[in-house]
Amino acid sequence: MARFRRKSCITLIALVLLVLIVTVVLKAFTPEDSPSRSPAGVELLPVQKKEAEIRRGSDNKPDETKMNESAQSEKDAQLEATLRRFPPPNYYVHAFYYTWFGSPKFDGKFIHWDHPQLPHWDKKVAQGYPQGRHSPPDDIGANFYPALGAYSSRDPSVIEAHMQQLRTAAIGVIAVSWYPPNMKDDNGEPTDDIVPLLLEVAHKFHIKVAFHIEPYKGRDEVNMFTNVKYIIEKYGEHPAFFKYQTNTGKLLPFFYVYDSYLMNSEQWAKLLKHTESNSIRDTPYDAIFIALLVEEKHKRDIVTAGFDGVYTYFATNGFSYGSTQRHWDSIRAYCEDNNLIFIPSVGPGYIDTSVRPWNFQNTRNRINGKYYETSLSAALEAKPDFISITSFNEWHEGTQIEMAVPKASQTQYLDYLPNKPAIYLEITRKWAVIFGGERRKWQQ
Repeated sequence: MARFRRKSCITLIALVLLVLIVTVVLKAFTPEDSPSRSPAGVELLPVQKKEAEIRRGSDNKPDETKMNESAQSEKDAQLEATLRRFPPPNYYVHAFYYTWFGSPKFDGKFIHWDHPQLPHWDKKVAQGYPQGRHSPPDDIGANFYPALGAYSSRDPSVIEAHMQQLRTAAIGVIAVSWYPPNMKDDNGEPTDDIVPLLLEVAHKFHIKVAFHIEPYKGRDEVNMFTNVKYIIEKYGEHPAFFKYQTNTGKLLPFFYVYDSYLMNSEQWAKLLKHTESNSIRDTPYDAIFIALLVEEKHKRDIVTAGFDGVYTYFATNGFSYGSTQRHWDSIRAYCEDNNLIFIPSVGPGYIDTSVRPWNFQNTRNRINGKYYETSLSAALEAKPDFISITSFNEWHEGTQIEMAVPKASQTQYLDYLPNKPAIYLEITRKWAVIFGGERRKWQQ
């Protein structure tokens, strides 16, 4: 019995010592600023709890703020690492860009991929060619098939992929096809609401956005002023909005005006001449306006109208006076004499028989990239101020440099074989670098 008591005492003493040791250890590990140790902590606890609840939301979800910030930071770092592998963007190389494509996932239906086959203006000729609409996604209104499929221009992942391709090509500026809000082309839907997302993604990739103003219904000098004002007020302060520094030091927005010849020079002069009372010049909405040069007689009209420069747009060499490459030297000389910016347009080829099945005479074979290289070389020989590319993604006319892939379908598609899908991006990149070097020499 005495032995049992002795053992009990020893056990009790050991238990007390154990409790004391545990208490001391726990006390040592309690933070000095713990709410349980500070009278002020009792008041801070409800505030901390409230902040936590705000972060979690009303449904008491776990706090994901730090995790999201960390993930975004990592994503940004990955993007910057990716961009460092590309050459810097050349802001003197512009590509015409189209946002009129739609898919069921983002738009409820296919848009523009279902482009109709347009009839010839001669009814007798028209009878010999197919008519009707294309039926995406396997049958699209294009002679090539995009690597991204029959995509939507609203899809953020598509815009990201486009910007990466543009950076691969060292293109610094996209000239986005633009119609005023609630207006559209004959085969599409309004697209102005896509511009904010386009600007945001372009900025991430250090690409600038200019506006290619289309010949919308009722376009005249009055609503052109209104629409230019709208663009500048809504988008002009965005860091991706392209502005050009003139010889006088002004930093001005840059507008291409498609089919500018549809308005006569007297109308344009009311908008673009300093001497006119309702002119846009020397207002907060002044800009660089580039006219489309189609016929030779348009040169004088463009000067009379008060435009700041010319571009040629069409990718078919010989289709128009302006797009005929042997004329570029004389056009350049005319621009120099009249203080105009000269922007020849080059393309990788041309084929639009998927939408104009009778238009074989304007087809220009890509010749595995040789047609494009010849066009780029001709543009550089003319010592232009900028080079514009027709186009990044005008699939209907087969002028795209966007990646295309072979497609097995009942529709017979062309492809870039034996070259890889990025061949025209790589050619553009090579010549953008060459152009950058030549420009520096011309300025010396």
